[in-house]
Amino acid sequence: MQSPMLLAVRLYWGFQFAQTGWGKLHDLPKIIGFFASLNIPFPAFNAHFVSGLEFVGGILLMLGLFSRPIALLLAGNMLVAYWTADREALTSVFSDPGKFYIADPYTFLFASLMVLIFGAGFFAVDTFITKQLGATS
Repeated sequence: MQSPMLLAVRLYWGFQFAQTGWGKLHDLPKIIGFFASLNIPFPAFNAHFVSGLEFVGGILLMLGLFSRPIALLLAGNMLVAYWTADREALTSVFSDPGKFYIADPYTFLFASLMVLIFGAGFFAVDTFITKQLGATS
């Protein structure tokens, strides 16, 4: 049951990441302004980077390709999102966990950590490539 669950997580949250990244890519001036308002260094660079990471990373997550490295990058992205945009929720993780759980980055972070820890599962391009490489050696 682990592989079907990981497939469902990858497909759903990969799509959510890709959709979020696509939206950011098509409204970069707004994202750059938002990042600048949060005092994120190099807001234009970071807006482009985060938008691309979420879009491409979401697609790779859906495919199960480079799953763990992408999950690591996406989890890091969500931790930065917590730190910059939802700091109160992040700092209240122990004192008021409800704030932490209802913040926007939570489910994205949770899904990324699931794939990072458990891998992509059986139904993934990573698994296919690993089997093909194992068959040729």
